[in-house]
Amino acid sequence: MRVLVTGGAGYIGSHVVTALHAAGHDVLVVDDLLRGHRDEVDGAPIEQVHLAEDDAADRLSALMAAHGTDAVMHFAARKQVGESVAKPAWYYRENIGGLANLLLGMESAGVTRLVFSSSAAVYGAAEGAAIDEDVEPRPISPYGETKLFGEKLITAAAAGFGLRAVSLRYFNVAGAASPELGDPAALNLIPMVFERLDAGEPPRIFGDDYDTPDGTCVRDYIHVADLAEAHTASLSALQDAAPGNLVFNVGTGRGTSVRQIVDRVLSISGSALEPVVVPRRPGDPGYVVGSPARIAAAIGWTARHTVDDMIESAWAAHLAHVGHAPV
Repeated sequence: MRVLVTGGAGYIGSHVVTALHAAGHDVLVVDDLLRGHRDEVDGAPIEQVHLAEDDAADRLSALMAAHGTDAVMHFAARKQVGESVAKPAWYYRENIGGLANLLLGMESAGVTRLVFSSSAAVYGAAEGAAIDEDVEPRPISPYGETKLFGEKLITAAAAGFGLRAVSLRYFNVAGAASPELGDPAALNLIPMVFERLDAGEPPRIFGDDYDTPDGTCVRDYIHVADLAEAHTASLSALQDAAPGNLVFNVGTGRGTSVRQIVDRVLSISGSALEPVVVPRRPGDPGYVVGSPARIAAAIGWTARHTVDDMIESAWAAHLAHVGHAPV
C-alpha cells in the first residue's frame, strides 16, 4: 500500500514510518520540518509542506496523485498544552486548518482512508482507572479542543465523501524503538527527568498528596513502538471498513505513578540524586488510565512493552543524543 504520512519526521511519526516500511508499505512523508528531522524518516522521500498554508490543499492533492496514495496517516500538529493556552487562535489555525486542507486534498485526489493522531487530552479532567471512549469528551485546553474538533471534522468528512477513518486517542507516549528515534523534546515526564539529570538537578514531583497509592499522579504510559503497531493495525482494519470514523483509546490499561517512573529512571540511569516534591500543578488530575478494550476487540491490537522497556529504551536514546551519562 502507498501511504502518505504527515508529520512523519517527528517523534511518533518517524516510528510509524519505520513500522510501515517493515510491513512492506511505500511511504511518502510530508512535514514542515519545524520540529521534525529529515534523517529520521527511514529513507522515505520527504516533501516540505506547511499544512495550514493557503496552497496546502492543492499541493497535497498533487502529491497524493503523483504518489498513487492509497491512505494517509496524519500526525502533523502543534501539541503543547501550555502553548495552546497562550496562542489559542494559532492552534486552531494550525491543527484544524491543517486537517481541513488535508481532507480537501484527500477528497480531490480520491483518497478515502485516514488514520488520525488524536489524544487523550479530549477527555480533559476525567479521572479513573478505566476511562473508555464512551466518557463524554470535555477538553480543558485549546490543544485538546483541536483534537476533539478534528475527530468531528473527520466524522463529517466520512458522511460527505465516504472517508473511512480511525482516530487514535493516545495516552502518555514514551520510549524509543531504536536509539536514533528518541523523543528530543522535554515535554513529557521521562525526558523532563532526563533534562534535570543533565543539569545535575534533582527531578521534581509535582504533588504527593493525591488520592493514589503513593500520593503522586498515576498515568497510563505506552511505548512508542506499541503505538506505531496500533497505527499499522488500524490501517489494515480500514481495508474493508465502511465509511465512518472509528475512535479508539491507545494505552496499556495499567497505571504507573509519577514516583514509580522517577524512581525507575534514577535506578536505570545510575543517578544518586533524590527527587524533590514541589506543589501540585493546577489542573493535574490524580488518576488517569485508559481502557484499551475497544481497540483490542475491534482490530486485535494490544500493547506489549513494559514501563521498564520504555525507560530503558528512552535512556539509551538519550545517551546516544548527549554522548555520555549525566554526572
